[in-house]
Amino acid sequence: MQSLPVDLLIEVLLGLYLGLLTGIVPAFVAGSLGFLVRYFTGVTLPGFGVVVLALSIASVQGGLLGLVEPTIAQSPRLFIAVLIVLMLALYAHNQGDKLGAELPRRLSFTRLRQRTLSADVVELVGSVGQVTVRPTGEVRDMEGYPPLSPALRGTLKTGSWRLPADLPLSELEARLEERLRTDHDLADIDVAIDERARATITAAPPSGSLSRRVPAGQRAVSIATLVPTGIARGDEVTVRTGDRSITGTVLSARTDIDGDRATAAAPETPDEVATDGGDAIEPASADAKPNAATAGGPGRVTLAVARRDVKPVLEGESPRLVVRSRGTSREFEALALVKREGYAIRRCTVGATGVDDETAGLETTASPADVTILAVRRQGSETSGRRHDWVFGPDIERRLEAGDEAFVAGPDDATEAFVEAIAR
Repeated sequence: MQSLPVDLLIEVLLGLYLGLLTGIVPAFVAGSLGFLVRYFTGVTLPGFGVVVLALSIASVQGGLLGLVEPTIAQSPRLFIAVLIVLMLALYAHNQGDKLGAELPRRLSFTRLRQRTLSADVVELVGSVGQVTVRPTGEVRDMEGYPPLSPALRGTLKTGSWRLPADLPLSELEARLEERLRTDHDLADIDVAIDERARATITAAPPSGSLSRRVPAGQRAVSIATLVPTGIARGDEVTVRTGDRSITGTVLSARTDIDGDRATAAAPETPDEVATDGGDAIEPASADAKPNAATAGGPGRVTLAVARRDVKPVLEGESPRLVVRSRGTSREFEALALVKREGYAIRRCTVGATGVDDETAGLETTASPADVTILAVRRQGSETSGRRHDWVFGPDIERRLEAGDEAFVAGPDDATEAFVEAIAR
């Protein structure tokens, strides 16, 4: 009589052991089916069907076990094992069904790459969110290129750049790369931005930048003269020396005031810094932006002129620089005519809430009758999140998706309403 509780306890423990061992496969099958049915059909698999399925699978395993130990069917451990199998199967089915309901239906590798900034680093300027991107760690040298100069490395390391906060990180990286490449004329650059708006920069210094800007058949010459205020690279100018007037294109310009500003903006260095030989090292000044407009005054200008005009420019005394007008931009004239007729052209970025079957989700032929999509620039997975080139009217076939940029045109009111409906 005293051995009955001990035997019962052993049967219970054996039942738990057999239930856990046998219930692994039915639980896995029930959980997988629950997830697949809910994810693809949106319907929950009935619990009775889960019970029948679990018992069917467990009976196969139990039958094999009965061949080894025939007395298992008359022992209490079988009842306990069946309960454990059913509990595991129902629990796995419930978790699979919940996962199938919460997992997004439209999941793509492109959207996984389109990570966004953390809300803590976004600054609201009016109604527009902006973020200040700052470098983190050291500015690395690009493999295969010469190292950066100390002045340029210090400028990049201490810099900060404001960018729109509603863009994915891949687009922020592309925009910052383009800005740094333009501002500092870098040969190559790679930027990685994390969710905290911290940028890891790998850059290559400018190499042969002046020679790349000289058109074929022309030569670059530098002259000391009075530089007009606001002149910048790309301006068309006329050099007057005596009775001659020679036309050229500005490649770079720098004045004494620009040099003073660059020196004032240079990072402070200790006054007593010397080499082993005792020669003092001059503090490195920050490099001026090659495409920035000058402050004007006495300075030097590098021009691209025809080969036959090089000698007259260099031999001329007290050359005078006159900036030539390029005339009215034809693009602005066209936009003025469009606006005068009551039409508008808008550029917008398609937002996630604006992509539906009634607005941007339609094909271009199904867009509102008054609004025309002129061009689209998409963000495809084959470019690792980078932007494609613009695709214009007749070639637009695929519908707009979140993150695409588009130019739309039409009556002013209809265009504004369309942009508000799809833009983010």
